[in-house]
Amino acid sequence: MKKALLFCLLFPALATQAQQDLVKYVKPIIGTQKMGHTYPGATVPFGAVQLSPDTDTLSYELNGKYNGDVYKYCAGYKYEDKTIVGFSHTHFSGTGHSDLGDFLIMPTQGTLKMNPGTADAPGSGFRSAFSHQNETAEAGYYKVKLEDHQIQAELTASKRVGMHRYTFPKSDASHIILDLMSGIYNYDEKTVWTYVRVVNDTLVTGYRQTNGWARTRTVYFAMSFSKPFKTYGQKNFDKKQVYGGFWRKFDQNNNFPEIAGRRIRMHFDFNTSDQEQVKVKFALSPVSQDNALENMRSEIPGWDFDQVKKQAQTEWNKELNKIDIAASEDDKVNFYTAMYHAFINPTTYGDVNGEYKGLDQNVHKADGFTNYTTFSLWDTYRALHPFFNLIQPARNNDMVKSMMAHYDQSTLKMLPIWSHYANDNWCMSGYHSVSVVADAIIKGVYDGDAQKALEACITTANHRNYEGIGVYIDKGYIPAENSGTSVSNTLEYAYDDWCIAQIAKKLGKQEIYEEFLKRSGNWKNVYDKSIGFMRPRLADGSFKKEFDVLSTHGQGFIEGNTWNYSFFVPQDPESLMAAMGGKQRFAARIDSLFTMHLPDEFFADTEDITREGIIGGYVHGNEPAHHVAYLYNWAGQPWKTQQRVRMILKMQYKPSPDGLGGNDDCGQMSAWYMFSSLGFYPVAPGSGDYSLGSPSVKSASLKLEGGNTFTVEAINQSDKNVYVQKVLLNGALVTGNSIKHEDILKGGKLVFYMSSKPVKSSK
Repeated sequence: MKKALLFCLLFPALATQAQQDLVKYVKPIIGTQKMGHTYPGATVPFGAVQLSPDTDTLSYELNGKYNGDVYKYCAGYKYEDKTIVGFSHTHFSGTGHSDLGDFLIMPTQGTLKMNPGTADAPGSGFRSAFSHQNETAEAGYYKVKLEDHQIQAELTASKRVGMHRYTFPKSDASHIILDLMSGIYNYDEKTVWTYVRVVNDTLVTGYRQTNGWARTRTVYFAMSFSKPFKTYGQKNFDKKQVYGGFWRKFDQNNNFPEIAGRRIRMHFDFNTSDQEQVKVKFALSPVSQDNALENMRSEIPGWDFDQVKKQAQTEWNKELNKIDIAASEDDKVNFYTAMYHAFINPTTYGDVNGEYKGLDQNVHKADGFTNYTTFSLWDTYRALHPFFNLIQPARNNDMVKSMMAHYDQSTLKMLPIWSHYANDNWCMSGYHSVSVVADAIIKGVYDGDAQKALEACITTANHRNYEGIGVYIDKGYIPAENSGTSVSNTLEYAYDDWCIAQIAKKLGKQEIYEEFLKRSGNWKNVYDKSIGFMRPRLADGSFKKEFDVLSTHGQGFIEGNTWNYSFFVPQDPESLMAAMGGKQRFAARIDSLFTMHLPDEFFADTEDITREGIIGGYVHGNEPAHHVAYLYNWAGQPWKTQQRVRMILKMQYKPSPDGLGGNDDCGQMSAWYMFSSLGFYPVAPGSGDYSLGSPSVKSASLKLEGGNTFTVEAINQSDKNVYVQKVLLNGALVTGNSIKHEDILKGGKLVFYMSSKPVKSSK
């Protein structure tokens, strides 16, 4: 089994000027396989449009059951595939579940074919063979030769508009297919309804409503052609309804300007001369066709494809320049690839006029903030949002405001769990929006009503009928009879409760602080001291007898086993360490995690992790143990944190098509890489502390939004010199194993002195 996809950006040696032209040197290596689920394509930072090739469109359902092969297509693109079915405008980056893939466009020429065909016989449909040798992907730009049609396809984008440029051969039968039924994690009933209005011979508008991961999702579009089409038509693949209505009076298949149905593909036909370019602008809106058209006219008013590409890459260049590193070429590839991934999600969810569709399915206007969606919070609370609090604080402030708007519009009065496109899909566990809110408040990023935010966090945490919260409040843990993920949910709720306590403490709410601080100790109720592991506990108070410490299936955990989850007390490592027998035993337990051998049976029930995503028993390819390497600092053995972190950086991140050891999960894996490369990591978001590790960069300059610059330097840096002799902050010796967020915000210099020999004196 291979490792997961890493969409790698290759960067040359960095120049020394203040604003470096990084993007023009980007030379991506695109790879995929069973997981990873990152895609090549065209988007701008945090863009609503994420325009990318889809290499297949498998059904989520097969013979009435889940089709396991569809998991390979969470992002729509699979590196090993040899054909492309088209280019769709919305994608998720690095998720283990999926949706989207809206509005697939495919240029063809010759006989009109309205089916995609099959991978082994692409000529049977409109798909085309392609080669990686004729494929180019850069930040904000994608190009590929569609070999079967002899058409060169190019893509770029603005925030809300995708732009296509197709170079056709000479043909009297050139076509552009608009597939309104295609989608990712698709099935026959997923598309609820589509509507198309042909306004004139260059402009088409409409919408698509789907029922998938997001239960009620409607996306509106406006599609404009640079050249008038000569004819157009549609094919409806839906089964015949009992009631057909009186639209049957018209021939709706050919040149009819108003189309509606569940399973529709459109075609637009052209005569083209040799090497003639036909361009398409495709704008999205969550609100209306008119807003989609306004987005298009505002963001891309003309037809200069190269100018749009240049602007997209200028935007990427601006973001990538927020951190300037000096490192080996491989480390530059990895670092800026990670930075690119981190700035894809969350995505802008609103029109140029500020309007967006809310969770209540009504139209709202964002007042004083940009509304965002795509919150994969079980993953991203750990490092991505803390990274934003350093490098993108204004955006993270808007993201918290977006979460508060979500709460206000919710009939359940809950902050988001996993939200996208005016829906909460309720994926994964915990209520980790409270971690993001707490971290933003504690670090002074959130400028909204902190008291109201605290109330939203408390209301969410007390929502008794959501995933065992009621029994958790009553008993202090979730009994195994109540949930198959009773232990991990208990642990995650306890951490989230601690986050709420931190907000209350900052706001001077002592009673609330004490209440939730007490709740944050509930992890102790699922810790079985007789075996030294977290363990499912029954309603009668006894621990579940049948228990396998290695298995991930049926043991009370989600995406992990007890070996990894037994360290999930980021809010109180000192107490966890005491429960496990003190510093020496605690460190020895972490040693065992990294050096043990997992038998092959471990992978029998896992879909998203292969052996390459694991070191010993430590699962880096999933997130619950991302903080564990840093726990040696609490055990008085910081040199082991330094050694383990550098090992993970080398083993789990590589500048190759299969170079990421698991799903990127909307930027969490990438944020871990960037923090750890810089030499510090937020073990417990919601505190102002970062735990020190071992930087892999030679130096880095962080350009902070307030105007200050924070510099990291590693003296005597090399692959062998992974151990830290001493650390100086602005010339003063750092005597512990952490630095504070406020120290970074002030600007200054953090210097690590590196060596091949560990310093084993306990700190």
